Amino acid sequence: MRKTVRTGRRRTGLAGTAALALLMTGLSACSSGPEEPRGTPAAAGARPPAKTAPGWKRNPASVAAVGDSITRGFDACSVLADCPESSWATGSDPRVHSLATRLLGAEGAAARSWNFARTGARMADLPEQLAEAARERPELVTVMAGSNDACRITVKAMTPVAEFRADFEKGLAELRAALPKTQVYVSSVPDLMRLWEQGRGSPVARQVWKLGICPSMLAGPEELDAGASARRAAVRDRVVAYNQVLGEVCGRDPLCRYDDGAVFRYPFTAGQLSRWDWFHPGRDGQARLAELAHRRITEPVS
Repeated sequence: MRKTVRTGRRRTGLAGTAALALLMTGLSACSSGPEEPRGTPAAAGARPPAKTAPGWKRNPASVAAVGDSITRGFDACSVLADCPESSWATGSDPRVHSLATRLLGAEGAAARSWNFARTGARMADLPEQLAEAARERPELVTVMAGSNDACRITVKAMTPVAEFRADFEKGLAELRAALPKTQVYVSSVPDLMRLWEQGRGSPVARQVWKLGICPSMLAGPEELDAGASARRAAVRDRVVAYNQVLGEVCGRDPLCRYDDGAVFRYPFTAGQLSRWDWFHPGRDGQARLAELAHRRITEPVS
C-alpha cells in the first residue's frame, strides 16, 4: 500500500506576496488568554459523555489524516513550506513520534498512513478531503480543522457557526456512508488566544505577525483597548462555538471520538511554536498533539 503525499492547495486571505498568503492560513497553539476567563469544560468544547461503540479498536491498522496546515506540518521543519514528515498525525520524524508511528510502528506508518490535509483548508473543504481519504479505506481517520474558519481578516469574515456545522455534518455523514466501520478521531480547535498571549511580548513575533498572520486575533498585538479586547474575545468565542459543534456532531456517531477539548485546553508555550512564524506548532508542538491524540484513541471503551 502506498504512502500518499499531498502538497496541498493554498488559500490567500489578503493580496500580497506568496509568503504572506502562506503565513495567513495556518493554525496556532492553544489555551485561554487573560482577557477572557477560561471557560467551563462545556464552554471549551467538551461534549456530553461519549457513547463509544463496543467495537472501538484501540489499535487501528491504518490511518488517514485530514485538516489544514497544522496536519501538513507547515513551518515545522523549514520556512514557508509544508513538512508532512513532521506532522503530528502521519509524520515520520522520530522527534515528533506521530500518531501513525505510535499506532503502527515506523514501517507500518510508511505503508499504511496517508495525509490528505491541505494548508489553508477550512471546514468547507472537509467533505472533499474525507472523500479522498475514504478511497484508501483506512481504519482510522483523524480530523483537525476549524482554525482557519476563525482566523480571518476580520471578525465578520469568520465562518458562521451554522455553516461550520453543516459542512462537518456533511463530511462525516458521507464518510460514514462510504465506510461504516471506520473510526474517527476529532481534535478540538486550538485556542487562538493562547497564541497571542504567548507571542505578544516578543519583538520578533510582533514583526512577523505584521505580515498579516491571523489578523482577526493577532492584528495590533500590543493593543489593549476595549475594541481590541472585544475583537479577540469574539474570535475566542467563535472557536468555543466551533468546538461545541465538533463535540455534538461527533458524539452522535458511536465510532467517533472527540478529544473533549484537550487540544483547546493544552498549555502550549512559545517554545513549542515554529521558530519562523510564531504561529504553527514546531516539532515539539507537533509531538504534543500526537501524544494527546494517541491517549484519546487508545483509551478503554467506556
